Amino acid sequence: MARTILVAGTASHVGKSTVAAGCCRLLSDRGVDVAPFKAQNMSNNARAVADPDGSTGEIGVSQYVQARAARVPATTDHNPVLLKPRGDGESQLVLQGEAVAHYGAGEYYDEHWDDALEAARDSFARLAADHEVIVAEGAGSIAEPNLRERDLANVETARFSDARILLVADIERGGVFASLVGTLELMPEDLRDRVVGAAITKFRGDRSLLASGIAEFEDRTGVPILGVLPYDDPGLPEEDSVSLPAEGERAVHGDDGVPDEESVRIAVPRLPRASNMTDLEPLARQPGVRVAYLPLDASLGDADAVVVPGSKNTVDDLRALHDAGFGENLRAFDGPVVGLCGGYQMLGERITNAGVESTDDLDVVDGFGLLPVETRFETAKDVEPVARELRGVGPLAGAAGSITGYEIHMGRTRLTGEVERPFPADGERAAEGAAIERVLGTYLHGLFENRIVREAFLDAVFADAGLDRPADGGVADSADGGIDAAADRAAALLREHLDLAPIGF
Repeated sequence: MARTILVAGTASHVGKSTVAAGCCRLLSDRGVDVAPFKAQNMSNNARAVADPDGSTGEIGVSQYVQARAARVPATTDHNPVLLKPRGDGESQLVLQGEAVAHYGAGEYYDEHWDDALEAARDSFARLAADHEVIVAEGAGSIAEPNLRERDLANVETARFSDARILLVADIERGGVFASLVGTLELMPEDLRDRVVGAAITKFRGDRSLLASGIAEFEDRTGVPILGVLPYDDPGLPEEDSVSLPAEGERAVHGDDGVPDEESVRIAVPRLPRASNMTDLEPLARQPGVRVAYLPLDASLGDADAVVVPGSKNTVDDLRALHDAGFGENLRAFDGPVVGLCGGYQMLGERITNAGVESTDDLDVVDGFGLLPVETRFETAKDVEPVARELRGVGPLAGAAGSITGYEIHMGRTRLTGEVERPFPADGERAAEGAAIERVLGTYLHGLFENRIVREAFLDAVFADAGLDRPADGGVADSADGGIDAAADRAAALLREHLDLAPIGF
């Protein structure tokens, strides 16, 4: 069976995904046949992948990234259990890439956890049979006494994979040594014995200042600190929305030293149930671009463009936007507007059969009326990676060529009037995208990861704002290229600052 390292954390968002991706790329660079694994993930940032048998499914974005880092095709075995929160305490359960149904937490753990455990075991067994090393990523904290008996991503994974454990703690949160000691104290004893070392992440300053703390921690616990990683974001896509500003706050991402008066501001409503917010990251990394995640009732007066993102619950997020007056603000806005997936559905005239997705019993919900399209919700879900030929229309005027992306959505959209179509297709795909003048909507996630799309959109935004656009920031031509570069940076971070020898690599 393959050797397994479990990258576990003292808490959520401590850098586990970056360390796991860095390990995957580092081992791949050494010629090791390595694959990622996360038994259970909770995230609305997902990617569509194609399995070897020709089927398609969805996995958490971090495992897609880690598969790219390992230089292996991403499959649903890399993340066999995905929970996608939809609000009101419910999540959609996705088993080995296929959406099952929506469940509350109690119902999932009482009635479906055994199925999830079986799926995780089966997926791991297939990976372990095909690869030399598995880099598994835990979820949240590995030391939660109330979750110990049903902790699939940490406790169960460590046991059924016979994993060695690397414990990761974030010093930026404060109390890093207390977090490490407390985690070791609360871990099940058999897992505590599997811990081969710990890593401290996001450190700023002089490492020598940690020397006495490290020495005392190692004396107290017998666990070595294998590395102190400096604060350095390699640019990997975020696993979830925890890195976005808190609800009700107004914040700007993408500050790069270009003066504000020479920059454009792209407004993004911070939807309560936002999904696939990684769609905005390629824009935020561009010089002179400020991506601002705004409260739903915020003014769009200082925005140069608006992107309405995807949503895990399009109907209820649309209603929240209506209640906040966002529709009136958007209709009065005269700059470029793009709607992605759920955002595309919202830009249309209406959504019918809305009760399929909403937490309430609804039939019709009005859209913003910016595009002559109508969406009917159905229980079937489209999940697939796609390649398309783009025709430059609307705010993408001038763009043309082959692009890639992926679709993860419910609902069937049809055209109700004359539009320009960015993708030449007939039948059900005729409404895969639509544009009128300054407004464009599409089901394609990953749209801005394509250089020709990003260039055309930002050229239009800067021109509309009357500004000269700074030189391109060097973001790679495709999603995979960008991920490869970020994985290389993550591997370099580990190569310089983390000792993997005690882990056995």
